[in-house]
Amino acid sequence: MAIRTWGIIGTGLMGRGISELVASKGFDVIVVGQTPAELEAARRALDLALQHQIEHWAITEAEKKVTMARVQYTTDITQLAHADFVLHAHIAEIEEDKQIFRTLDQICRKDVILASNTSTLSITEIAAATYRPDRVIGCHYVTPYTKTRVVEIVRGLKTSDATVAEVKALVDALDRTGVEVYEATGYVTTRLIVPLINEACAVLMEGVATAEDIDTAMRLGFEMARGPLETADQIGLDTVLVMCERLWREYGEVRYRPSRILKKLVRAGQLGVAAGEGFFKYDTNGHRIKNGGAR
Repeated sequence: MAIRTWGIIGTGLMGRGISELVASKGFDVIVVGQTPAELEAARRALDLALQHQIEHWAITEAEKKVTMARVQYTTDITQLAHADFVLHAHIAEIEEDKQIFRTLDQICRKDVILASNTSTLSITEIAAATYRPDRVIGCHYVTPYTKTRVVEIVRGLKTSDATVAEVKALVDALDRTGVEVYEATGYVTTRLIVPLINEACAVLMEGVATAEDIDTAMRLGFEMARGPLETADQIGLDTVLVMCERLWREYGEVRYRPSRILKKLVRAGQLGVAAGEGFFKYDTNGHRIKNGGAR
C-alpha cells in the first residue's frame, strides 16, 4: 500500500516534532488535537521551527511554505479516515490508549497500519483492543524527533511480517534507521536513558557538581550530543517521570525509582524545554539560554 497521508494524534512536543519530520519528507499530515487552542499552538510551533531553519540556511522560504501546507489540523478524529498510516503520539495510560485504538479501528480502512509511539506500554495489549492486531505496531521515535535518526520498531504478539516490512520501508523514507526490538517495557533507548538521568539527578542532589558541569562532563567524556540532564529537559520532565514510574512498576528495580529532584521540578511546573525551564532555561524557540542552569 502506498502511504501518502499520515494521521498523527497529539500536539505536544512529540506530536509536533514527528509532524514536522514527516511533512518535511513530503508526506501529507493530519494532526488531531483536543482543542482549537492547542492546534493553533502546534501550528505556531511548526512555523517557528521552520523559520529557525530558514535563519540558519537549512531550508528556503518556499520549502517552509510547502511543508506548512502539507499539515492539516483538526479536532475531529474521524478525519483520520483519509489517512494511510496513523501514529498515536500522545502519552496516555493503557486504558485510554486502548480506547483510542478501538476508535481508530472503526474509523480507518482495514488495510491501514495503526502505530503507537509509546515506549512503556504493551503493543500486544493495545492491539488486542482492535480487530486488526496484525496491523498494530510500535514506532518509538526518540527525542528530539526532527534530529535523532533512530526509530524503534516494536512487534506485538500478532503483528504481521508484512506490517513490519511496510513500517521499515516507511522509516527508510524518513531517512531514519529502524531498529527492530522485542516488546518489553522501555525497549532499548528508554531502559538505558532513564537510569542515566536518575543517576545524574543523584549526582546533582549530592552536590558533586552543578547541572552544567555534569552535562559537560558527559558530553565531552563520552561524545554525547547532549548531557543527561539536558536530554531530560528535551524529553520533558513530566514524560521522564512517567517513564520512571512505569519502569519502576514493571521491573521493581531501584535504578528506575524516580529521583526526588525530578518529582520536585515536575511539581513546580519546570517541565523542561516546553515550559521554558527544567534543569536549564530555554528561550521561546526551545534553545538553551547561555548560563541558564536551573541548579
